[in-house]
Amino acid sequence: MRSVTNLSLLLLMFVCPSFVWAQTKRSPEFKEKYTLKEVVILSRHNIRSPLSDNGSALGKLTPHRWTNWSAASSELTLRGGVLETMMGQFFRKWLVSEGLFTENYVPNADEVNFYANSMQRTIATAQYFSSGFMPVANVAVRHRYAPSKMDPVFFPRLTKVSEAFCSDAMNQIAAMGGKKGIRGINEGLEDSYRIIADVLDLKDSPACKSGETCAFDDYDTQIILKKGEEPAMKGSLKLANSASDAFILQYYEEADAQKAAFGHDISISDWEKIARIKDVYGDVLFTAPVVAYNVAHPLLVYMNDELNSDVRKFTFLCGHDSNIASVNAALEVEDYELPSSIEKKTPIGSKLVFEKWIDKSGNEFVAINLVYQTTEQLRNIEMLDLDHSPMVYQLQLKGLKLNADGLYSFEDINGRFEKAIAAYDDIK
Repeated sequence: MRSVTNLSLLLLMFVCPSFVWAQTKRSPEFKEKYTLKEVVILSRHNIRSPLSDNGSALGKLTPHRWTNWSAASSELTLRGGVLETMMGQFFRKWLVSEGLFTENYVPNADEVNFYANSMQRTIATAQYFSSGFMPVANVAVRHRYAPSKMDPVFFPRLTKVSEAFCSDAMNQIAAMGGKKGIRGINEGLEDSYRIIADVLDLKDSPACKSGETCAFDDYDTQIILKKGEEPAMKGSLKLANSASDAFILQYYEEADAQKAAFGHDISISDWEKIARIKDVYGDVLFTAPVVAYNVAHPLLVYMNDELNSDVRKFTFLCGHDSNIASVNAALEVEDYELPSSIEKKTPIGSKLVFEKWIDKSGNEFVAINLVYQTTEQLRNIEMLDLDHSPMVYQLQLKGLKLNADGLYSFEDINGRFEKAIAAYDDIK
């Protein structure tokens, strides 16, 4: 059973078969053996408005109006800013408790690195996090271009495309659907498609009345792989993903769950099925190994450099769910489903956290966790501290062994990064 650990103070253990979360503190023995040396975070931005609005194709999928968002299309919402500030405060409390920083620490230019993709939602997320994390330090958030332009380090684009690459990629994507391939992927989403169509009232929508779309029944998804562009697709999965994305964000943003579901009374299981469309969409486009090596390459190089810096103490990289998904796939993270979240892979505001520890003999180790606010913490804007923490889910890497304290050797982690980086060079 996969463990969920709270960074260094709390250990959350999954107890079978009652499915109760028990909470205990880290053992004194662990604190005696290890000292935290560095933390590298790859974060997804927090709550944004949908990428398209009421007047777009998304708006035509329902007779209802989507939430009146507190931000323009694709930008961080006010709620997203508040939640991210709270996350920054939690990380401050944790790292002060570990002795990596003192309270109200002001770092020098080498110790702390905040770097965001040049999109409003990622820059704003990093700014809000930094204000909670180091409120008196006036930390500079670096981004390379004027908003909103994709930075090549965070842009999950294909930089190598050939017939051989496309063949390998399509075979790996099709394998996700079993014997039926891509059609099998869609068949696995039948319940999700049905629920989201019902909640949209799709049959009463402008899209249905005009003869465009009355059901998500195009199971022959077309995958588009072009050099210099993100992997893309056509078909029901793409269309349903836009609605899934908007519903997830609306559920986080709107306090009345029934109103968030356009007046329908649906269960948390139904919300999970709606969110599953987006999870599968991301997996299809970004987690086939050869695709992940291709699109995650710049980030893998950057993150590995940060982990090997002698002077860096803390790195915060802010990008997107596609970044976390592709980096995880390239590093061969074992499959997982996150508890207490309707998004099971890369929830909004989630953080892929690499903790670098050193023992008394100078040996270095790494813990890898996904840190995220639960769906209820997001919806209720719950305060976070060491006694009321976000979820911290331990990730495991295929083929690598944890030591008795749940840590990987730094040598093994370096080797896994080097393997993923070298795999890009092997793409023809």
